Amino acid sequence: MPEHEEVEEHVQHAQDPFNKTVAGTMAIIAALLAIVSVLGQHFNTEKLLDQQLASDEWAYYQAKDIRRYVAQVAQDGFNQIKTDNQISNKYAHDSDRYKTQSAEIEDKARDFEKERDSAGRRGDRFHFGEVFLEVAIVLSSLAILTKRRALFLGGVGSALVGVVIAFTAYWP
Repeated sequence: MPEHEEVEEHVQHAQDPFNKTVAGTMAIIAALLAIVSVLGQHFNTEKLLDQQLASDEWAYYQAKDIRRYVAQVAQDGFNQIKTDNQISNKYAHDSDRYKTQSAEIEDKARDFEKERDSAGRRGDRFHFGEVFLEVAIVLSSLAILTKRRALFLGGVGSALVGVVIAFTAYWP
C-alpha cells in the first residue's frame, strides 16, 4: 500500500465518530473510576482507623476492669481484717467508679465498631462498583479495536451499573 493511502486511512480512522465517541466515553469512565477508587480507599482507611480506636477503647476497658477487680480485692482484704471502714469504703467507691467508667468505655468502643462496620460496607460497595467501571473500560477498548457497537453498549451498561453500585454506599 502506498504511503499516501496509508496516511489517508489513518486520518479516516482518527476522524471516525465511533472511535471519538468511545474514546470520550472512556475518558469519562476513567474519571469516574478514579473517583470511585479514591472513595473506596478512603472508606477502607476509615475502617482501619475505627478498628484501631475500638481496640484502644477495649484495652482501656480491660485496664479499668482490672483496676475494679484490684479495688474489690483490697476492699475484701480490709473487710477481713476488720480495719477502719473508711479505707474499705474508699475501695468500694473506687470499684463503683471503675465499673461506671468501664460501661462508658464499652459504649464508646461499640460505637467505634459500628462506625468501622459502616465504613467497611461503604468501602466494599465502592470497590465492587470499581470492578464494573474497569470492565467498562475493557469493553470500550475492545469496541474500538473490533468496531462493534455491542461491546461499546456493554461497556456503557457496565459503567452505569458500577456507578449505581458505588453510590449505593451512601444509602443505609
